[in-house]
Amino acid sequence: MHKTAFLICALAASPAVAHDSSAPLTGEEALEHHHLGEGVLELLVPEAEASADITVDGNSRRIRANGYPIKKPGTFPNRNNPHSISKKNYNLKIPLNPRKTGRATNAQGSVFGIAINGVVMDPGTAEYWQNNRRSGWNYEALGGACKLGLDTYNAHVQPDGSYHYHGIPTGILASEGGRSVPALIGWAADGFPIYGPYGYSKSEQTSAVKKLKSSYRIKSGTRPSGPGERYNGKFTQDWAYVAGAGDLDQCNGRVAVTPEYPNGTYHYVLTDSFPYIPRCWMGAPDSSFKRLKRRADVQSDEAESQFAALAADPATNRPTIGFTAMSDNREEALTLIQAQGGHRPRFLQGGHRPPPPGAGPRQGQRRQGGRSPCSGS
Repeated sequence: MHKTAFLICALAASPAVAHDSSAPLTGEEALEHHHLGEGVLELLVPEAEASADITVDGNSRRIRANGYPIKKPGTFPNRNNPHSISKKNYNLKIPLNPRKTGRATNAQGSVFGIAINGVVMDPGTAEYWQNNRRSGWNYEALGGACKLGLDTYNAHVQPDGSYHYHGIPTGILASEGGRSVPALIGWAADGFPIYGPYGYSKSEQTSAVKKLKSSYRIKSGTRPSGPGERYNGKFTQDWAYVAGAGDLDQCNGRVAVTPEYPNGTYHYVLTDSFPYIPRCWMGAPDSSFKRLKRRADVQSDEAESQFAALAADPATNRPTIGFTAMSDNREEALTLIQAQGGHRPRFLQGGHRPPPPGAGPRQGQRRQGGRSPCSGS
């Protein structure tokens, strides 16, 4: 089988990392010369215990990994994270040629994707206001209110030993942050590629590289329940998608050319502001990702019912947001999204209704929970 760019990565540092492909990507030579040459190869640590094997099998891309990063991780356990990293046996499959489904599928409580080093991306947290899942107010890992023991690479460890990213995996990027070229970071569960925060300023052609901006903004006003006080970004529910406010759609994606896809492709982008890692998919996530430890598995039925306002995909029973076009004269085709910071409230067509990263607060009685590593409102 033809060895491609990831084998070069392996030869340069460790025989544990390989990418075998009998059907290389269009532009995969560009991956070899630009992405790996300027990014990953500069940061490999030979003594790391990583293992990631990415192969093409018919119409699928297979990813087998032990979940240990190539770049040596931070110290775990640590003062704010009592868990030790344990190697996993990830055996994942994603479509080689993914397609949009016509709707955004909510990824809250699920692993969004996997990086090229075999570490999963799981941006949500299990921390809630007053440690009460029923409150509906979910702390953000990078929101400044939680001490979760994240290392330099925006990652920490789950109770089951899973090392995972909550933000941009800086250890995969070049020493300059991947600013010279869009950097392929990994693959989402629906098969679309995931890139770092820099992309071409002209999406349809190779051009100057710029830092791409999310279209999420902090809501204006005060929280109606729970912690109260003004929205400030500490909670997932503090954020709202505002179409056109940034470069990316509600799933933090865009259609653009990249070194690996010179003809252009839809892809997700990791950003240094919310949502950091996308909270929804534009394609259909593969069922192999369901077998990973999912935060949703330990949430109560009542917490899950917070998504009742979302339509359920009968094939996956996963909450979704419909993208079916609605006529302009239908009242329900408009959704008011408010944002703060210079962006006035805008009406969005129903086809662009953003999936809430969290279900939002529940009105009513407050209940004091147990101890939590998070504080403040």
